[in-house]
Amino acid sequence: MKISYNWLSQFIQTSKTPEEISLILTDIGLEVESLDKVQAIPGGLEGLVVGYVKDCVQHPNADRLRITKVDVGRAEDLQVVCGAANVAAGQKVIVATVGTTVYPVTGEPFKISKSKIRGEVSEGMICAEDEIGLGHSHEGIMVLDESAVPGTAAGVFFEIKDDYLFEIGLTPNRADAASHLGVARDLAAYLRKEITMPDVSGFKPDNLKLPIPVDVMNDEACPRYSSLTITGVQVTESPEWLKEKLQVIGVRPINNVVDVTNYVLHELGQPLHAFDSSAITGGKVVVRNAEDGEEFVTLDGVTRKLHQDDLMICNAERPMCIAGVFGGAESGVKETTTSVFLESAYFNAVSVRKTSKRYGLKTDASFRFERGTDPEMTVYALKRAAMLIKEVAGGEISSEIADFYPNTVSPFAVSLSFLRTNRLIGEEIPKETVRDIIEALGIRVVSESSDGLELEVPSYKVDVTREVDVIEEVLRIYGYNTIAIPTQIRASMNYGTKPDKEAVRNHIAELLSSNAFSEILTNSLTKSAYSDSLETAVKILNPLSSDLDVMRQSLLYTGLEAIAYNQNRRNADLKFYEFGKVYEQQAAAFSETQRLSIFMTGARQSAQWNHDSKPVSIYNLKAVVDAVMRRLNVKGLSEAEFSSAFFSQASQYKKGDKTLVSFGSVAKNVLKKMDIENPVYYADFDWDMVLKAIRKNKISYQEVSKFPAVRRDLSLLIDRTVTFSQLKQLAFRTEKSLLKEVNVFDVYEGDKLPAGKKSYAISFMLQDEEKTLTDKQIDSVMNKLIFTFGKEVQAEIRK
Repeated sequence: MKISYNWLSQFIQTSKTPEEISLILTDIGLEVESLDKVQAIPGGLEGLVVGYVKDCVQHPNADRLRITKVDVGRAEDLQVVCGAANVAAGQKVIVATVGTTVYPVTGEPFKISKSKIRGEVSEGMICAEDEIGLGHSHEGIMVLDESAVPGTAAGVFFEIKDDYLFEIGLTPNRADAASHLGVARDLAAYLRKEITMPDVSGFKPDNLKLPIPVDVMNDEACPRYSSLTITGVQVTESPEWLKEKLQVIGVRPINNVVDVTNYVLHELGQPLHAFDSSAITGGKVVVRNAEDGEEFVTLDGVTRKLHQDDLMICNAERPMCIAGVFGGAESGVKETTTSVFLESAYFNAVSVRKTSKRYGLKTDASFRFERGTDPEMTVYALKRAAMLIKEVAGGEISSEIADFYPNTVSPFAVSLSFLRTNRLIGEEIPKETVRDIIEALGIRVVSESSDGLELEVPSYKVDVTREVDVIEEVLRIYGYNTIAIPTQIRASMNYGTKPDKEAVRNHIAELLSSNAFSEILTNSLTKSAYSDSLETAVKILNPLSSDLDVMRQSLLYTGLEAIAYNQNRRNADLKFYEFGKVYEQQAAAFSETQRLSIFMTGARQSAQWNHDSKPVSIYNLKAVVDAVMRRLNVKGLSEAEFSSAFFSQASQYKKGDKTLVSFGSVAKNVLKKMDIENPVYYADFDWDMVLKAIRKNKISYQEVSKFPAVRRDLSLLIDRTVTFSQLKQLAFRTEKSLLKEVNVFDVYEGDKLPAGKKSYAISFMLQDEEKTLTDKQIDSVMNKLIFTFGKEVQAEIRK
C-alpha cells in the first residue's frame, strides 16, 4: 500500500521528517518496506526555466522553423530554434536549457544538447506541455501568463513539490489502515495529536430534480447503501492538484469524476462508484443477486457468466456493476456523461471475497471490502466526493442522500482488565497511560473502575473485538521496543509424549539431507484426477480452480509434479523427500495421516572422468529405506512383495499386520500421465505408524566388542520365487546368538543356470561378544545355515 507524505500531512501536522515517520510507523505495526522521494511530474521539471521571447524571426533555411532570442534570467540571451507555429515575440514560455533531461508523456526521456539545426545554433528547446509531462496537448508551445518572471525555475512556477512515498506492508487484519486517514489515525495516536478531517459541513442538495430510489433485495450482503445524484457535470481532464495526488501513489488519472472517487478511496478508505445516470433504465437502482449464468460485460470488455451468489448493482432491467469488485462497460462515466449517480456502500466482506476470487478480479475497492470497511463512513465519504465533484466538474447535487441502513452496526463492547493487560504485556503500564492510548486510538471509554475499563470500539477497527485485541492495540502504540527484556525466566517442568515427533523427524531429515536428498514441500490442495478414490476424497466446497479442488490422498502425484518441473528444466538427476499429510473422508468423519515420501530418479551420481554415470535402481531406494529403518531402530520387520496400480514392482515392510512402508518402481502409466520419461522409484512411509512402532524403543549404550568379527560367504542356487528377505529371516532364526549381519553382494540370473533358478552370493558376519570364535564354532554355524537353506527353500550350495 502506497502512502504520500504530503497527503498524510493534510490530516496531521507534525515536524517529523519522512524518515522519522517511517520508523514510527514500523514500530507501531505498519511496516514501511521502502521510503522513496518522488515527484508527480517525472524529473520534477528540473533544468526547465521560465523564458521571455525577445525576438522571433524566420529561419533562413527552413520554412517551418523560427530563430528566437530568449531571456532566461542569465547575463546572455539564448538562441533557440523552434518549430512551433504559435511561437512569437513577447511570449513567456518554458525553456529546457542545455544539459536538461526532458520527460515527455510518450516516448523515452532525452537530454537537451547544444546543436545546429539547418545551419543555425540552438541552445535549448521551447517546450509544449506534452514534452515535459504536464499534459497531452501538442498543438504548440506553452504560453505562460504575463506575470511569469524570466529565470524562475519551472518547478517553482508550477508549484511542483517533492513528495515522499511510504510503501507499507499492510497485514490482512489492518483494514482500518488501508487509507491515508487510517495511517494518520495510528500516527496521531502515537504522537498524541488531533486529526484534521476534510470539512463537509457545507454539503447540501442544490435541488431535487433527479431522485433515484434504491431497492436493496439482499441486506445480508449489502447492510448499508448510500447514494445521491449530481446533474450538470462536465467530464473532462482532472485539475493538476488532483492528478498529482493520484500519480504520486501510482494511480492513473482517468477523468475528473472517476478521479474523485479514487481520491476519496485512498483518502478515507471508502470505495465509491459513479454511474452515468442515463444508464439507469427504469429510474431506479436494484441491489440483488445475479441469476445463475446471467451474462455481464465488465469494464475491461470481458463477458462473464455470473454466479447466483454474486451481488450486483442493477437498473430495472439488467446489471450495471459487480458490487464491490468491478464496474460494467455500459454504465461507467464517459465524456458524454452529464449526470451522475454516486454510490457509497458497505458490502459483506465474505461475499465480495468469494466473487473477487471467482473471477480473478483484484481491484482497489475489492481489496478494502474483502478486509472490512467502516459502515459509518459511507455518508461522510459520499458528501466529501459530491463536494469535490462539484469543485472539479461543476454541476448540482440533485437529490437528498438515500441511505439504506436497516440494522445499525453497533460498536464492539469490550471489557479491559488492567491486571490482564500487564500480565500479557509483561510490564506494568500505568493505568493513566493505558487510558490515554485507548482514547488516542479512538476507542471510547464508557466507564472506569480500579480494575479496568468498559470500552466501545469503533466500527472501523474490524479486527478489535476482544480484550486481547485491545491489549495488542495498547502495546502497539506503547511500543514493543519499550518493554524491557526480563533477566529471569520462569518455567514449569512439563512432560512430552514419547517419542518426540519433532526430534525423530529432524533425525531422519538430517539423514536424508546428508545423503544428497533435497526436501520438498508441495501443496495439500490438488486436482481430483489425482485422487485414489473420489468417494473418500475430501472435496473443497469453494475451490479456487479445478486444479485445486480436493485434498491430496497421496504424496505421490505432487512429488511427481516436482520431478516433471525439474526434468523439463534439464535437471534430471533427482533425490527428493517430503514430510506431509494426506486426507480422507469416511462417512461423516475426516482423517489426516502423516506420511514420509522418498523419490529417486536419474543417475546415482553425475558422470566424472574416472567413472561412468549409472542410473538409480530399486535397490538404491531399498538401501535408503533400510537406512531409515536402521536409524529409527525398528526391529521385527517382515518384507513382502505386493501389487498396486501405482507400482510396477513393489515391496512392503510390515511389523505384525501393520504396513510401515511401501516402496518400488512407479508404474509407467502413472509416469506417462505426469509426462515423465525416466523411471522413478518411490517410497511411502506411514509416519504415524512408524512413530507407534518406535514408541517403546529405548536408547542404550553398547560397548564396542574387543573380539573380532568373522565373515563367511555362501553362493546359493535357489528358485526365482525365493527372496533375500526369506533367506535373511531363515538365517537369523537358525542362529540367534553369533550371527550379526546378513547381506547379499551378488545376484545372477542367466542361461547358464537351470530354468527358473537364480544365484545369490550372501555374506554372513559372525561375532561373539565375550571371546574369540574358533574355526569349529564357525563351521558349526555355517553347516546349520546350509542345512536350513536346503531344507526350507531347497537351496543348493554352488562351489
